[in-house]
Amino acid sequence: MKNAKRKTLLWMLILFGFIIYFPGRMLARHHVNYKTAVTDHPLKCTSCHVYTSKNKFVTSLINEDYYSPFNIAVSHDGSRLYVVAQDTDELLIVDTESNSVLHQIKVGVHPHSVILNKANTLAYVSNQWSDNISVIDLAVSKVTDTIKTGNGPSGLTISADGSYLQVVNTYGSDLSVIDLSTKEELKRLRTGSDPTGTALSPDGERLYVTSRRSKIVPYGEPLVSDLTEINGTTLRVSEHHNIEEAYMMENIAFTPSGDLAMMTLIRPKNLIPSVQVEGGWMMTHGIGVIEQGANGRIIQLLTDEPNSYYSDPFDIVVSPDGKRAYVSNSGADRVTVISVDSIRAILKETPKEKLKNIANNLGVSSRFVIKRVPTGANPKGLALSEDGKKLYIAEQLEDKIGVLDTESLQMEAPIDLGGPSRITVARQGRRLFNNAGHTFQKQYACYTCHPDHHEDGLVYNMAGKDMGRNVTNTQSLREIGDTPPFKWNGKNQTIYKQDGMRFSTVLTRTEQFSYDDLDAITAYIKRGIKYPPNLMYNPHGKLTESQLRGKEIYNRTKDNFGNVIPENNRCYTCHPAPLYSNLKAADVSTLAVTDDSILFDTPHLGNIYASPPYLHDGRAATLEEIWTVYGEDNKHGFVNDLTKMQLNDLIDYLKSLGGPEQEENSTQIQETASF
Repeated sequence: MKNAKRKTLLWMLILFGFIIYFPGRMLARHHVNYKTAVTDHPLKCTSCHVYTSKNKFVTSLINEDYYSPFNIAVSHDGSRLYVVAQDTDELLIVDTESNSVLHQIKVGVHPHSVILNKANTLAYVSNQWSDNISVIDLAVSKVTDTIKTGNGPSGLTISADGSYLQVVNTYGSDLSVIDLSTKEELKRLRTGSDPTGTALSPDGERLYVTSRRSKIVPYGEPLVSDLTEINGTTLRVSEHHNIEEAYMMENIAFTPSGDLAMMTLIRPKNLIPSVQVEGGWMMTHGIGVIEQGANGRIIQLLTDEPNSYYSDPFDIVVSPDGKRAYVSNSGADRVTVISVDSIRAILKETPKEKLKNIANNLGVSSRFVIKRVPTGANPKGLALSEDGKKLYIAEQLEDKIGVLDTESLQMEAPIDLGGPSRITVARQGRRLFNNAGHTFQKQYACYTCHPDHHEDGLVYNMAGKDMGRNVTNTQSLREIGDTPPFKWNGKNQTIYKQDGMRFSTVLTRTEQFSYDDLDAITAYIKRGIKYPPNLMYNPHGKLTESQLRGKEIYNRTKDNFGNVIPENNRCYTCHPAPLYSNLKAADVSTLAVTDDSILFDTPHLGNIYASPPYLHDGRAATLEEIWTVYGEDNKHGFVNDLTKMQLNDLIDYLKSLGGPEQEENSTQIQETASF
């Protein structure tokens, strides 16, 4: 009897197992197929439900706290390195004899650059997400003062006489001039859009500021970016130089003699169909060379080669003897060594009328590139020792400082900053995001079009079924994990599809990521990318009177005449807090004659002030143009009854919006203030 019961129970368990296994596995397979848009991705629940978890306990187990070195300064005697650790909000002081970290000094949020005064007694660190400068007394290795700046401070220079600190403000697109005797800001000077780099000429008479975003021009017109020139004596803008067909000018340096300035840049081919990636014409990378003196020219030279590209040039430094320049190619994990004398020879023999042709010549690099030196993952800031014998390289995603012997051009043992040895899934995803190895001929990385995980402000021809149709404005990747579907038409239901089959088919023109790599880059994009705080329009989380009035307009249900606004035409219906997207598609009557008849996915509005141009094809240069020029039929929100002042208030409110976390904090502050 007992044996019969056991057999019955055993058969029931087997039957139950079959019922669970086969339908359960079938449902799991269907679920994973939908998420990944393929039929053979491994059934691993960890991919979505662990690696992208919001649970703080889970994230603490699967992630690590990396330093992510970004920029470097070297002491006069070469015994100390001062390293900006961007992810831990620290300045690390490194002993170059023992290759060890002596001090870890907490600074502001998301530090960018560091510069030393002439006496090497003080260090100044720009804190991009705090809008200030940390002043560090190097004798005691402590922050002794904090200086307020503009929005998003990055690149730094000190005037020739040591009186002024010049601070590039990336998000504000301007330059703060700080009087170091009073620690007060004297003035702000307008620069190009999204600047980061700056350099002072050896004689102190000329200051350049580079910009990364181009000027907004109608689609079809060549892009133009701004190189701002400032008089070092009067501290006034003397000229805005147009840099044609180039952008992402990250950093700039002068030769010691002051005859040339050289900056990194990218020459995008966004006006041609993306199929041209196979012909070597989507992204090209190089340097801009600015001749000094009367009638000085600006020439662009590609550092790429035919069939081989060196993406995302970031920093550039020139040797003390002026013979060599070094460029960090962040997307290629290389440092490019350049002969400056060879560049001088090219400048001497190239007539003005041939400058544009040489700027597109993939073979010209063979005339001035001495060597490509492999580095650790994602090289960023560079610094030369005072004698020029050592080049120090911030290997951001390696947590190390690379050391190049500039005489032998051989890499020495790197300086390990002591970061985690384990490479987490998210860290691997970040490496993939910043590396061009998965693109045809390594032409570009995800970072190239999404600098700082945002967008580059360009409109691209993605070469769908009809060339020249459905051009699209690059979208930000900041905190998009909870806002599916993706693409302007919402065609990609998940990040897996966006960065998997679609990415390889339309953009990289190569094999898809391996499934482990796809898991990694999806995990990083979904949970590893954060908004910078909106310190420009909402610094304290408390709305201004104008923004409060704008919020009322945003949430209104009736127009100025008392008529009820249809629910689907109210701002908050399609853009509800805190994501400011209802995750649905809509017709907002902005289809162009070259667009297919589609609905548009509702984008989120966090930090929208930083994302011009606007609309799916970038035709609106400003937020105001969305409604004053392209919204006459009232389908993109009911606004045509608004007065000019009311529209101003609405725009002020939209510019105040930040990420979900900032919005929740802002709401709490407003509720507390009201109480």
